[in-house]
Amino acid sequence: MSRNKKEKTVVSTKPLRTRIYIHRWFYLMILPVLVFAIIFFYLPMFGIRYAFFEYKGILEPVFVGFENFKKMFSMAGFWSAFRNTMELSIIKLIVNTGAAVIISLLLNEITGLKFKKAAQTIIYLPHFMSWVVTASVFALILSPTQEGLVNSFLTSLGFVEKGAEIYFLGSNRWWRPAYYIINIWKETGWGTIIFMATLAGINPEQYEAASIDGAGRWNKMRFITLPALANTIITVLILNLAKIMNLFESVFVLQNDAVVRQSDVLQTYIYTQTFNSGALPNYGYTTAVGLVKSLVACALVLICNYASKKVRGRGIV
Repeated sequence: MSRNKKEKTVVSTKPLRTRIYIHRWFYLMILPVLVFAIIFFYLPMFGIRYAFFEYKGILEPVFVGFENFKKMFSMAGFWSAFRNTMELSIIKLIVNTGAAVIISLLLNEITGLKFKKAAQTIIYLPHFMSWVVTASVFALILSPTQEGLVNSFLTSLGFVEKGAEIYFLGSNRWWRPAYYIINIWKETGWGTIIFMATLAGINPEQYEAASIDGAGRWNKMRFITLPALANTIITVLILNLAKIMNLFESVFVLQNDAVVRQSDVLQTYIYTQTFNSGALPNYGYTTAVGLVKSLVACALVLICNYASKKVRGRGIV
């Protein structure tokens, strides 16, 4: 038996108090993280009880049972926000993943190392820009005036008449396409990292053998590259599917009153009902909405965990 194994055996047979004293510095290191987790993750969970109360302002909460849930399921605004959350999140997930795969394949075809690194850096940079700044930049680009880059370009091509510019971020028809495009610009570069790592792990001998057999660039991509990426693509989709209920910041900064019906999601619905409803906020009702959202998210995590075990052989939790 090696020395390390002997030491571990000796330590494991000692009383708990002694083991804690031996590893006291490790416990001290983890203490700040533990305190942070308790304060910001576990203590707020006790607020779930307000979902069963009518709690307005500083008034004493009144127990109402499931009345908040009955009200929620009868509200058209809740169902509209729920539907928008699912649609926006799932489409954004598919579009962003597809764009990340395409860009990864294009980057993989670049032979010049310096140019490849420069292209990767430029594509990654938007991810580090806050959503507030991103929304401000695209509000200028998509401005419904001739100062807006897109409208100016469309006017020069004759697709839009001067004075009839399109308000992309204020149109029920154009808000969602604009939202998906902005998300592609901001998040796709970061999403390519995992796909580029997968592509880097492909054995070059496979491409050499394919070249000897007369395969061209497209056939190599079709029969070698894409099959190698398939498992990674499925894994990314499964892992991100568990987070589709957490949509807030990207929608909130691009949202306005003209497109609420198309853009309102559960997180913005909770925010509006709590802080911007024009009446005394009922924290019990918004807590009930948040609880339902969390339960749906939990169900999605469990489903994704099961799917991950089937696809990857191991779960995500």
